[in-house]
Amino acid sequence: MPYIITEACIGVKDRACVDVCPVDCIYEGEDQLFIHPDECIDCGACEPECPVSAIYTEEDVPENLRPFIAKNKDIFDSETPPGRPNK
Repeated sequence: MPYIITEACIGVKDRACVDVCPVDCIYEGEDQLFIHPDECIDCGACEPECPVSAIYTEEDVPENLRPFIAKNKDIFDSETPPGRPNK
């Protein structure tokens, strides 16, 4: 998984990352945005646009935020996957 959206997005859901994503791989969940692991092309456009610094490459996710790696992967296999956000 190239990029992970972490805790700082919860309750904020600023959509600046959505606007710059060239492949529309960012989805909106109930409490935060998520990057689809199979659709992301690892371009990195989203990371600098996030005003709350919630987006990391998988290998750069801080230790205390590592549970968000599984959360971002598992949400798309859940019974209620996130949908496309309103731009």
